[in-house]
Amino acid sequence: MAVGGHKHGAARRYKLTVKFLIDECLSPALVNEAHAAGSDAYHLAHIGRAGSSDRRIAAYAIARDLILVTNDASDFRRIYAAQDLHPGLVILIPNTGRETQIRLFGAVLSRLRTMPDLVNKGLEADFVDDGATFVEYELLRRT
Repeated sequence: MAVGGHKHGAARRYKLTVKFLIDECLSPALVNEAHAAGSDAYHLAHIGRAGSSDRRIAAYAIARDLILVTNDASDFRRIYAAQDLHPGLVILIPNTGRETQIRLFGAVLSRLRTMPDLVNKGLEADFVDDGATFVEYELLRRT
């Protein structure tokens, strides 16, 4: 019998696609940036969720296995820290214009390619001296 559906037991290879939900406080152009990097992405304004509460946004993202990308650090850190399991949270710091958001999110996409996953983690990204810096931390409910 073939393993993984291939003759001679050849291992099946899967391409893991990272999926993002872009918060309405960020530019919709980040969706295009994610698509160009081979990832799925949705902006709250494009899926009829603009104006939703932070709790509803988090619940929507978690239920659909979407990494939330936001710059609303304090609220979403707290919400995600109360979860048992979530796909991850990306925070772009500081609150800045479209072009800087695109550059910073591009740096995040590159960084994520070097990480096994973002499950139950937060990743904060900022520019310092014109270079991207990252802070990665566990972000889950403590029992």
